Amino acid sequence: MKLIIAYIQPERLSAVKKALYESEVYKMSVTNALGCGQQKGYHETYRGADIEVNLLKKVRLEIAVNDDHVEPTISSIVKGARTGKIGDGKIFVLDLPECVRIRTGEKGSEAIG
Repeated sequence: MKLIIAYIQPERLSAVKKALYESEVYKMSVTNALGCGQQKGYHETYRGADIEVNLLKKVRLEIAVNDDHVEPTISSIVKGARTGKIGDGKIFVLDLPECVRIRTGEKGSEAIG
């Protein structure tokens, strides 16, 4: 079992969800996030004051998958999120030692579905 965490551009969320659905990945958590990487933000003038905006809006996806769905999930995220420009995002893959479905008490890969 793996936990896939992806940070993507907010405007690419619908394309990523569509690509995931095509790969039969339906379960995910989506959170708004702030962050910066190579983009380094931008400068803005507000009421005459120069403001550096270096935390940009991102979307964080968390998807728990069984080992046989790791590569299709990553491919789908890349397919939906890639624009070829700086700031497309990052994907992290972590080992997931345990998963428990609260409703039924199922554990492990059965709980992920």
